[in-house]
Amino acid sequence: MDTILVGQGDTVDQNDLLISLSAFVPPARPINPPSPAAFDEAEEASRRWTSKREGPWRLGSEAHKQEVCRMFRETFNPYRPSVIAWPALSAEERKRVTGLPIWDIAVQTEGKARLSFAAYGMSVADPDIRAAIMLNAWEENRHKEVLSKLVEAYGIPLVEEPPFELPRDREWAFLVTGYSECIDSFFAFGLFDLARQSGFFPAELVETFEPVVQEECRHILLFANLLAWHRANLPWWRRLHFELRIAAVWAYIAWQRIGLARTLDTAEDTSADKNFTVNNASAVSQGDLRLRDLLAICLRENDRRFEGYDRRLVRPTTVPKLVRLALRLTGPWARFKHRPEVRSETPL
Repeated sequence: MDTILVGQGDTVDQNDLLISLSAFVPPARPINPPSPAAFDEAEEASRRWTSKREGPWRLGSEAHKQEVCRMFRETFNPYRPSVIAWPALSAEERKRVTGLPIWDIAVQTEGKARLSFAAYGMSVADPDIRAAIMLNAWEENRHKEVLSKLVEAYGIPLVEEPPFELPRDREWAFLVTGYSECIDSFFAFGLFDLARQSGFFPAELVETFEPVVQEECRHILLFANLLAWHRANLPWWRRLHFELRIAAVWAYIAWQRIGLARTLDTAEDTSADKNFTVNNASAVSQGDLRLRDLLAICLRENDRRFEGYDRRLVRPTTVPKLVRLALRLTGPWARFKHRPEVRSETPL
């Protein structure tokens, strides 16, 4: 059985990767802008998928691999950034949207993700998995285009992007990018719903951006299943080494987040505030928001976005499990802290 996490070389450069992405042919899509009905149909198809293969499939099997790749291909949404009609915003709405400190890092993150995935995808031997990863990279590139069109439409200034450094270890870059997306998307799902409920984002803008958010759900679903497939095909001695590498990836991501948190105390990097989840949830909800409430919303939205896909597909579990544990452990304290005050009256 082939494995996927192979190839550590640095024989391609950024231009080669961009050329590969531009030459990549995604699943068939309409030439003309789709009608509202066609758009709704494509949107629905992107979030609901059930395999036609009956019965359970074993993790790591050929059936598992084929169905994961088929899911990713058949849920492709053919929207095009060039034909997105960005809604007109009032002065107050524009101020709220352009004032969010996320656009620089969002554009840069999507740019790095597309190249990391493309670099890794070009090293994969299995044609089905390579096609799925390259489609993932192509969609990350489309996310960057969408964000670029948004900041252009609303006049949001961006800092200059740092040059992309080709990863010497493509497997490491793939794992770090994939796990980072799993973490960031979990919280982004909740924040996006908060912005929708509060009216922080106008309804038209929420509707326009919805396909991008759901596409991130597909990306981490693909990542989780490719890892599960790979793990199941490793002999035990290689599995041990791989699990140690996964632990190192988590430690590296944690170190990154700690380093980013420290930038909040300086005035040197305010344009690249990557701690949007922690520091801007209350702004998006336009009111006071407890951390427990935010975590509960993120958990609910995460479950909702995954519920339309075949139950036999592996879901990312680490962050949801940690959040459920945190909610369970803090439940008694939260109930005690917000217990109504009972006043006793003593007769005079």
